[in-house]
Amino acid sequence: MLKDEYDVVVVGGGPGGSATAETLAKKGLRVALLEKRQEIGSPKRCGEGLTGAGLGLFKEIPKRCITQTINGAIIYAPNGKNVIVEGENLNGFIVERKYFDKWLAFNASRAGAYIQAKTEVTDVIKNNGFVTGVKANHEGDKYEIKAKVVVASDGVESTIARKAGLNTTNQLINIDAGYQYEMSNLKLKDPHKIELWFNNKMSPRGYVWVFPKGEDVANVGIGVAMCEKSARYYLDKFIEKNSHIFKNSSIIEVNSGGIPVGGFLKNMVMNGFMVVGDAAHQVNPIHGGGIKEATIAGRIAGDIISKGMQKNDVSEKVLSEYNKIWWKERGKALVRVQKLREVFEKLTDEDLNMLQKTLTGDDLFEFSRGGRLGKLARILMKKPSLLKLARHLL
Repeated sequence: MLKDEYDVVVVGGGPGGSATAETLAKKGLRVALLEKRQEIGSPKRCGEGLTGAGLGLFKEIPKRCITQTINGAIIYAPNGKNVIVEGENLNGFIVERKYFDKWLAFNASRAGAYIQAKTEVTDVIKNNGFVTGVKANHEGDKYEIKAKVVVASDGVESTIARKAGLNTTNQLINIDAGYQYEMSNLKLKDPHKIELWFNNKMSPRGYVWVFPKGEDVANVGIGVAMCEKSARYYLDKFIEKNSHIFKNSSIIEVNSGGIPVGGFLKNMVMNGFMVVGDAAHQVNPIHGGGIKEATIAGRIAGDIISKGMQKNDVSEKVLSEYNKIWWKERGKALVRVQKLREVFEKLTDEDLNMLQKTLTGDDLFEFSRGGRLGKLARILMKKPSLLKLARHLL
């Protein structure tokens, strides 16, 4: 049962929280992971895709967590023509987050972490400029739990960082509105390839995705800029227009929420405190994927906290090594991806159609991880009206 003191309290049971808790527990620290939802992994707020380098972060994923194998992507320009992206780096899975996130939590628990769902952290405790614990509520029972370090991994709407005094405010330009259906009885072009549609009228500053979860089941979602009409409005219009895919289909599950697509934090630590995952805006800005980024960040955070505990020093100065390592390993590359997103969101449908004729599937994959931006810049420079955007990539 929940104790009144731990070395570290992790707030939030997503991939970042479980990665942090497991890393710390394996190093012999006393860890509690508290999740406000009554079930870890549900409701999901994710397309559930995991490919390439992201797969390498995990030991063999149990079959129960996998709904479909993926071997590539089909990316559509506004004119309906497509580019097919294939290769080893695109091989992967569509997971079932209800099972996958629980599996990650099971791993943390088996490593020695204590995990408790339906336990909302309502505030942090501070003493002499340090975060020294949390206040929590479990079905009406109130707790004050001491900790040498508190880690906020409580998602895009993180309240714990704000309560601790760490400014994680993001600009609206760096947050997309997401809306998704899990649908059945679909007519998929290739049930082993994800499909993405780019079209400014259909999905302003964003795209529509279809992530197959079987021969005729898929997550069908959209991410769009915050605008006058809702993400659901645009998604329903897309489904209505593409009856060849969706005729006689059913909606089995509905998910929605904000998606951070940039605005990375220079500082993610305070005395006795860290922030990880979506709460730190650690998401790929071009496709919104966060499982890989949160897991990497959680493991870095766990390593740095462990070092601080060995020194008996969890001050901001010591914990700030997390900032340095994360920015070196992930931050710089993700900033390049954010620049790409900022350029793509300003391209017209005519520009996107032009790029479809020029770019290869390999180019598009490299763009997604911040590579080959010079090639894109050179292509854009051929059109005088795009010179300014081209320079933004350099």
